[in-house]
Amino acid sequence: MPTSRRPWLTSRGGSPTHGSRTATASVTTELTTDDALLASWVGDVAALAPRGDPDSARSSGVELLARWDEPPRRYHTRQHLIEMLAATDTLAASIGLGPRERRIARVAAWLHDAVYDVRTDPGDSERASAQLARNLLISLGVGAAEVELVEQLILLTIDHGTQLSGDVAAVFSDADLAILAAPHERFDEYCAQVRAEYAHVPAASYAEARSAILRDLVERPEVYRTAYARAAWTVAARSNVAGEISRLV
Repeated sequence: MPTSRRPWLTSRGGSPTHGSRTATASVTTELTTDDALLASWVGDVAALAPRGDPDSARSSGVELLARWDEPPRRYHTRQHLIEMLAATDTLAASIGLGPRERRIARVAAWLHDAVYDVRTDPGDSERASAQLARNLLISLGVGAAEVELVEQLILLTIDHGTQLSGDVAAVFSDADLAILAAPHERFDEYCAQVRAEYAHVPAASYAEARSAILRDLVERPEVYRTAYARAAWTVAARSNVAGEISRLV
């Protein structure tokens, strides 16, 4: 994905301008190839499981990328994974998140949509992804505390509630919701991608359900948890979502 597609996600330092759509206009790390993505995954897993097998970690990364590339997906693809990893790094740096915690957030990003089936009940895919994450990370030698936190982070994405506190949860949740503050072109693309994933749902039913989800996110006192995201993304997110709701209804 070209750098210009996601400049709002990354920063080389400094403070964001309140309400801006771009924190700064540079992406510090490009993860646009299989090799780069897999190297990132293997590095994070190896740090959390120093006695693990790198070949097994790489094989699991290949399998995860295949899941992200499944044909029925339109938004929940590796495009979302790449954007979320970039946002995670930016937000982690903004609050000085430690290396271990940052790696946990990144591993959770890889796994949070490992299972994605729009025909199941709400929350089923997240719970299945959390179970897959638990089984996979245990098999790779990741410690119990890290596995538990990854599982909790994934479950957090069911409703992006506040049941899980702490800096890692704040970074992870904000990174997943960063798309709401994307530039208009990318945000419109995102909306079209989500609609395509639910093409089997009648227009009226989709509009009702989708607008309810979006309202729940932006009518909260705060859309985002980290100071960086609140300052840099809130205004754009509320504007984008208001526009989409008006189109839906």
